Amino acid sequence: GERDIAIDELFAGPGENTLANDEVLVAMKVPAPPARTGSVYQRHTPRKIMDIAAVGVAIRLSLAEDGTIAEARVCLGAVGPTIFRVPDAEGAITGQAPTDELFDRAAELARAAAKPISDVRGSADFRRHLVGVMTKRCLDIALSRARAG
Repeated sequence: GERDIAIDELFAGPGENTLANDEVLVAMKVPAPPARTGSVYQRHTPRKIMDIAAVGVAIRLSLAEDGTIAEARVCLGAVGPTIFRVPDAEGAITGQAPTDELFDRAAELARAAAKPISDVRGSADFRRHLVGVMTKRCLDIALSRARAG
């Protein structure tokens, strides 16, 4: 048989998913984004020979006709057991006019949501700091792309 699950339900933990032993992922359905949407994914890897991210940030912003943020998605990777959304950051910017101060607040909320460990990729404090810097940078890029069409 077949079943559909939301992407949020696929990842169970580091290197683990929710598929049964006899299940195979055969397709992913990704709806087309609305007009005036911009997205970006960036990751920081500490060394070129180490292809494992210390931090990953994905942002998607959709703008309303009046230029306010109609919809926001803020996702973090490598700073928790699985990839995860940051609803506090999303809620803080949705319905608002984009400003540097607003994006600074969202970046701080993302930083606060990050729960990295200290390991070969960097200390937990350094990785939390990167979350804030990268979230702000990605918000700016996504906004620029959304404004461009």
